[in-house]
Amino acid sequence: MQPIIKLHDGRLMPQLGLGVWQATIEETTHAVAKALEVGYRSIDTAAIYKNEEGVGNALQSTAIPRSELFITTKLWNDDQGNPQAALETSLKKLRLDYVDLYLIHWPTPAQDQYVAAWRGLIKLREQGLAKSIGVCNFHTPHLQRLLDETNTAPVINQIELHPMLQQRQLRAWNATHQIATESWSPLAQGGEGVFDQAIIKRLAEKYGKTPAQIVVRWHLDSGLIVIPKSVTPARIRENFEVFDFKMDKDELNEITKLDIGNRLGPDPESM
Repeated sequence: MQPIIKLHDGRLMPQLGLGVWQATIEETTHAVAKALEVGYRSIDTAAIYKNEEGVGNALQSTAIPRSELFITTKLWNDDQGNPQAALETSLKKLRLDYVDLYLIHWPTPAQDQYVAAWRGLIKLREQGLAKSIGVCNFHTPHLQRLLDETNTAPVINQIELHPMLQQRQLRAWNATHQIATESWSPLAQGGEGVFDQAIIKRLAEKYGKTPAQIVVRWHLDSGLIVIPKSVTPARIRENFEVFDFKMDKDELNEITKLDIGNRLGPDPESM
């Protein structure tokens, strides 16, 4: 049975979900349908992915009650001036009355709109259109400013996080402020530089798992929420079959040594 994380607003979120970045609408429809069949209940999309309709298609054809699903989407940078209109557009594409989690996708500090956008998300939560609200790719100064100016902490900070970029200082700050950390690109974009590491190979052999399963389990055992992306049915299933083993502290510490600060995505300071 997959673990559940309790967010600081009291709402519950599955610790493992499906990401659909870089998937077409058609791919997303099939991937989400497969994920729901396998047992996933958390799906992560975004306005800029241009595949919210695919998520909506899959949700329309499932018999799983809405209350058992956890759907996340994100506010794109160009829409920070009007979160209300952006979320209403997303909800139409998703064919939902509300999302479980709405995130500011990037702080884009040069725009200097993220605090106003955050106030907009607070209103959306009050209206019930977003049950929980959070952010992506926020560094400590961005988060501190939200706290200072709105007195409202995000429930989640979704950041690039994998064995080669572990962001431990930011994770510690998040934890101190009861902000859950969620990992995007958790497999380092297809395992680049990760799956061939000796410790990953050794643990895969020890537990009879694939390198990807070892890395997903590392995220879970590290207390992170994780959303591996795949549109391949076999890999969607593989990434979910990680609840029958657990690594010990020494093994987790060995993986910790792989951190070299290797960022694959954009730098939030300049995005």
